[in-house]
Amino acid sequence: MAIMQRSVLVVDDDPHIRDLLTFALGKAGLATREAGDGEAALAAIAEQAPDLVILDINMPRMDGIEVCRRIRAHGALPVLFLSSRDDEIDRILGIELGADDYVVKPFSPREVVARVAAILRRVNLSPPPPPPGAAQVGRLSLDTDGWRARWGEDEVSLTLTEFSIIKALAAAPQKVFTRDAIIDRIHGPGFALTDRTIDSHVRNLRAKFATVGGSDVIETRAGVGYQMGPCLGGEA
Repeated sequence: MAIMQRSVLVVDDDPHIRDLLTFALGKAGLATREAGDGEAALAAIAEQAPDLVILDINMPRMDGIEVCRRIRAHGALPVLFLSSRDDEIDRILGIELGADDYVVKPFSPREVVARVAAILRRVNLSPPPPPPGAAQVGRLSLDTDGWRARWGEDEVSLTLTEFSIIKALAAAPQKVFTRDAIIDRIHGPGFALTDRTIDSHVRNLRAKFATVGGSDVIETRAGVGYQMGPCLGGEA
């Protein structure tokens, strides 16, 4: 299995949920650690350097949103949010903070393991990829081996999911991708993800590139989906 030998930090103030997830992840071949609140989570991340964090939103001492902000201030450690609120506010906020995915409670442990595995496969560079090396569209350049994006001379910090989306679009810049096609590219066929989640990732990508002049990085094709933009910025 592709996720063997990887470690996951499970952060939730409910010990039953921590036990449930560590058991399911352990059966999938993952090493697990636990934390019961946000402060303990940050300490565990600093000490243990996990490969992924499963992070509950509502916790004492420091909630998951603040923990994610601090994680993102220092790097691109993958984050899977757990939320007890089945509404779009938590979902979209989590993605805009840089979370790679989310699961709403109550959840199936199998679903969580599947989503963790999908995120870790992207870390391992094993989703359906474009040709390896580099991709260039206008002023956008992608280092598809090093998972780095640049706009001209400016590096743009992207999450794994954001990079996977822009990489898929750049691999076929003339193609219009439906949201389902984007999901298939970054997760594989049959993965359950909502259209709204893809829209949130695209909105976040546009905002990040707009800060360095990349206002035309992704175009919307009404009623269909998304396409790579000309990536010319002020030259368009």
